[in-house]
Amino acid sequence: MNWLKLKFGVGLVVTAMLAVPAASADVNRNSAVPGTLNYVEGQVSMDGQTLDSKSVGSVLLESGGLMNTTTGKAEILLTPGVFLRLGDHTSVKMVSPSLTDTEVALNQGEALVEVDQIYQQNDLRVAQGGTTTQLLKVGLYDFDARNNLVRVVDGKAEVTSNDEHVTVKGGHELALNNTGKLKTQKFDKKEYAGTDLYRWSSLRSNYLSEANTDAARVYFANGWYGPGWMGNGWYWDPWFSAYTFIPGGGIFYNPFGWGFYSPLWVYQSPYFYRGYYGHGLTNVPGRVPQGPYTSRTVHPGPEFGGGRSAPSGMGRMPSSGGFSGGGFHGGGFGGGGFGGHR
Repeated sequence: MNWLKLKFGVGLVVTAMLAVPAASADVNRNSAVPGTLNYVEGQVSMDGQTLDSKSVGSVLLESGGLMNTTTGKAEILLTPGVFLRLGDHTSVKMVSPSLTDTEVALNQGEALVEVDQIYQQNDLRVAQGGTTTQLLKVGLYDFDARNNLVRVVDGKAEVTSNDEHVTVKGGHELALNNTGKLKTQKFDKKEYAGTDLYRWSSLRSNYLSEANTDAARVYFANGWYGPGWMGNGWYWDPWFSAYTFIPGGGIFYNPFGWGFYSPLWVYQSPYFYRGYYGHGLTNVPGRVPQGPYTSRTVHPGPEFGGGRSAPSGMGRMPSSGGFSGGGFHGGGFGGGGFGGHR
């Protein structure tokens, strides 16, 4: 009987040892670079070649490359923490994929850029209709070639047209076909939040947040960073079949309100159970991240000790204000989070 127990135990250990390298090899695949295809659905092609789910993580939109969607959508990684998402009937060209000189050109259709992290050394630009827009802060940026518009949902951008420079702040848009002096104007954020590309981008961001909490756990070991950790950047998650962003330290919430966790803080990742939000191990006081669109009430649960409000739309998670500084608008993201991410 003892021999059978020992044999059974050894078998379990061997099975575990065989399983771990396979998972680690998948998670630790080569790091993504600007231009990496991260998701595709529907009819999408690059330089005339049809793309599908098997292309994710392996196809690269290189300098001069052209990606087109018909009835389909695509997600492309730019610098770490920056996602480019293409709507239906859209065409983009990669102008420069450098980490410090990143530029894409929108030829037709609509594209949305989610900037979760940006450094002073980054130079992120989108060319459209003879103008160039430089993205200056974390936020959401919409480029609409159908209506010749640049919208800054959140963040700050500078549009250059010939010798004219116009600063566009959050909640404002700029018409590029204006024959006179370029001038920004406000737009209805709630109305824009109902558009197809925004809703799809928010859902993709939600999936990547879930992938973050899954992937970040792989790099947590014995109270510190585990094997394979290479610092702040893109990490492949095999369960979601996509790269997700893992910050180097702390917790922050992106412009959509979804949480992203570093390995040392992933145990604080929130969960949703039977109508209540909570956190993995502790009850951390804080407030819900206030994105551009609020709010709906979440019934109080034992995790909180009282009611609180959560953003509407796609059901964002609550912020742990003690770590993130109160969500996106409260400085938790823009202010760098617990460990600093700017």
